[in-house]
Amino acid sequence: MNETILLVGHGSREPSGNDEIEAFAQEWRKRKPKARIEVCFIEFADVTLDAGMDLAAKDSTRVIVVPLILGAAAHVKMEIPHHIADARKRHPKVEFIMAKHLGATDKVLKALKSELSKAMLGLDAPDAKNTGVVLLARGSSDKVANGEIAKMARWLFEETGHEMVDLAFTGITFPKVETVVQRQVACGMKQVVVLPYYLFTGVLIERIARQVARLSQQYPTTSFGLAKYIGFDDAIYTLLDERVSEAIGEGVDEPKMLECDGCKYRDFAEEHGFGHHHHD
Repeated sequence: MNETILLVGHGSREPSGNDEIEAFAQEWRKRKPKARIEVCFIEFADVTLDAGMDLAAKDSTRVIVVPLILGAAAHVKMEIPHHIADARKRHPKVEFIMAKHLGATDKVLKALKSELSKAMLGLDAPDAKNTGVVLLARGSSDKVANGEIAKMARWLFEETGHEMVDLAFTGITFPKVETVVQRQVACGMKQVVVLPYYLFTGVLIERIARQVARLSQQYPTTSFGLAKYIGFDDAIYTLLDERVSEAIGEGVDEPKMLECDGCKYRDFAEEHGFGHHHHD
């Protein structure tokens, strides 16, 4: 079978973010030398979903669409499945399968713990007992997607020894990082590490760095650390391999249906014009 993996990144207005995803895919190709891996983006790039589907379908009998996305919000539940449905019409002889997004898993937790540990080593007094952690994510209007991030914050609290691990968002929903830091300082945290729940760089990562710099000025007696986004962590490559295997049914009795393939919520939303809209 001629099979292609289509890795779907979000895309960024900051070109270096898209470049990182391309580099990430190239590293995955090195780890899977027998696989054909193509890349496309949801937005802010030359090769977006329709073009990516067409590219992957060329000379293929099966395309495995793999969302390089942490949370299952509208992109995963509605937008990508919609483009897959269109691609099936354009390429009726090609089987399109959508893998599960990365999600809130032990492997993502492992990657986050690794970046948190590195940030702690950068502090003058790396003591978890007096260092608050702010897990900072993009945020969504989808409560399930926000709940996945909240689960990761809880897991970090249970496995790292930090007295305070809170969740904040850069957009869409609340609380914001400034509110959470104010609370942690009021509760006696002498140090605060901001831990981005992001895979790659981009406009928002640059904004987070500016926010942390302002907070350092606002709270001069508090030490701040800014962890790096997840990036090229071995655990993410392992998780992607698992998602591909799950999608095609390797190691399971039958291929798993995408949670939103035939989703009544998505059907209802499309019927009533509640399609996904991109925001800054």
